[in-house]
Amino acid sequence: MSDQSTPYLSLENVSKTFAGYQALADVSLNIRQGEVLCLLGDNGAGKSTLIKVLSGFHQPTSGTVRVEGEEVTLKTPRSAAERGISTVHQFGGTFPLMSLGRSFFVGVEPKKGVGPFKVFDKKLANAVVVEQMQQMGITRVTDGERLVGSLSGGERQVSAIARAVYFGAKVLILDEPTAALGVKEAAHVLRIIMQARQRGIAVVLVTHNVTHAMSVGDHFAVLIHGRKADDFAKGERTREEITDLMAGGEAMAELEAELADLTGTTNDIH
Repeated sequence: MSDQSTPYLSLENVSKTFAGYQALADVSLNIRQGEVLCLLGDNGAGKSTLIKVLSGFHQPTSGTVRVEGEEVTLKTPRSAAERGISTVHQFGGTFPLMSLGRSFFVGVEPKKGVGPFKVFDKKLANAVVVEQMQQMGITRVTDGERLVGSLSGGERQVSAIARAVYFGAKVLILDEPTAALGVKEAAHVLRIIMQARQRGIAVVLVTHNVTHAMSVGDHFAVLIHGRKADDFAKGERTREEITDLMAGGEAMAELEAELADLTGTTNDIH
């Protein structure tokens, strides 16, 4: 594990502009191993653009990206992966018609045989994926030949997280992992996030669900219109304060009162 005084991954005054539109403006973040950073924001806040900068899909228009204190240029997702930065998207980035074993090792297939006669080691791949899934609490997966598409949404998320952890992720970026899940499945994914944290992995949880964020987060950053509106540690803000901030700084109670007044006025007119 890296020295906690130096973030494993950091952004310094990062901005990103697309054809005159500023998607990110002077965003700074510190991402430390063994911590869960919750990146909060409503739709259009800039979360997706920030994920793509962190994962090497986009390069900043200005600003600096550092890995273990060293200034770097993450030119591609592969270059980010080589630095231990792994991104799991909402539906796990998996292949529904592929077996679990093949999906788990896609692009890094284990081989057996000699020279040009090497072939995919299906037995090893299937054994590894079953072991990793069961370690993550998905005990009903007992066959690596099972199709990915037969898994539930939560199980696909766990599969993708297990793959990232198995291949040595130091930073795990999770893009809305609980958005399409029921209560039980979401709770299981949140437990997996805590497991990753306990292993010393830095987790970036990108979400608009304040309840889920508060249950696992150590540090929080709120984006509004591409800017970092707030940055705080666990316990420094209430749920209501965070929700109000994500709504753009207008208290939801006040908004509800305005809507109630409007409704009453409309009823009087008719």
